[in-house]
Amino acid sequence: MATARLFRPSGTERNLQGVALIALLTAGLAFGAVVSAQGQHLLARRSDPLKASSSREAREDAIRSIPLDKLTGDAQATVKSVLSNVSIYRRMPVQAIQCDPEMYLFLVRHPDVVVNIWQVLGITQVSLTQVDADCYRLTDSAGTEGTVRLLYQSQDTHLIYTEGKYEGPFSTKPTHGRVVLLLKTGYVRQSDGQCLITVRLDTFMQVEPGGVEVFTKTFQPIMGKIADINFAQTIGFVGSLSRTAEVNCRGVQRLASKLSSVQPAVRDHFADLAQRVAEKAAAVEPQDGNRDVPLIAGSVEESSIR
Repeated sequence: MATARLFRPSGTERNLQGVALIALLTAGLAFGAVVSAQGQHLLARRSDPLKASSSREAREDAIRSIPLDKLTGDAQATVKSVLSNVSIYRRMPVQAIQCDPEMYLFLVRHPDVVVNIWQVLGITQVSLTQVDADCYRLTDSAGTEGTVRLLYQSQDTHLIYTEGKYEGPFSTKPTHGRVVLLLKTGYVRQSDGQCLITVRLDTFMQVEPGGVEVFTKTFQPIMGKIADINFAQTIGFVGSLSRTAEVNCRGVQRLASKLSSVQPAVRDHFADLAQRVAEKAAAVEPQDGNRDVPLIAGSVEESSIR
C-alpha cells in the first residue's frame, strides 16, 4: 500500500511570540495565485502576488472584499473598529496545494483539530480549545492568550477575528491587540483529476496605544517573514494531511482517535472525513484533454480571490 508522510512545520518558524502573533497562528490554522494553467492570467494582472505586500492598493482591495453586509451588527462594528485604526497590515504570499476541498474546509473551520494533531506529534505547546460553535480559546507557553472567532464562512471566503494579550519578556507590560483576518480560496479540478486549492490571506492588526512602539521595534522587522513561512508551512501541512488520508485512511483515523483536545463529535467527523477522502480519491477519473475545470462556479475568475 502507498504511504505518505505528514509534512511537519519546523521548530524555528512555529515558535511565535507576542500578542500580534495571535494573528499569525490563526492564519496558520486556517489557516491565491500559484495556480493551474487556467488561472495563470491572474498572475499577470497583479503586482507579483507571490510576494507579501503591505501596499495601500492591496489593503484597499482586501477591505473591499470583506463581506460586511453579511455580518451581524455586532460583528460589523467589531471589524470596522479594527479597520479604522490598523497598526499593521500585511497580505501574505499566496499559496497553492493539492487537497480535497471538503478536508480543506473542515480544517479551516476546526483549527483545534490541526493544533491537537501538532500536540500529538509533539511539535507545539499551543492550546486551542473550542468554547462555542465558532469561538476558540488560545494559550501558549510564551505569554500569549486570547480568543479566535469565525465571523463569516463560505466556500471561498472566511473572516476571522482574534483578540488577546501578550505578557512576557518581550514587553514591559501586558500588551493587548485585535486582528481581522480575511482568507480567500479558489478551487480548480486539474486535468489529472486532482483538486488544486489556492489560498490568500490578508491580516489587519491593531495594537493598543502604548503597545505600538514596543511592538514595532521588537516584532515588525521579523514578524512578516515568520508569518509568511508559518502560513506556507501550515497550508502545506493541510495538503499533506489530505494526501495522507487518500493513501493511508486508517492511519489518519488512528491519529484522529488520539485527539483528546477536540470535541468527540468533531473527532468522529474527522475520522469519517478521512474515509470519504480516500473513497473519492479512488474514484477520481482524469478529465478529458488538458483543460482544468473549476470546482466552484467562477472560482478561477479574479472575483474568487478578491
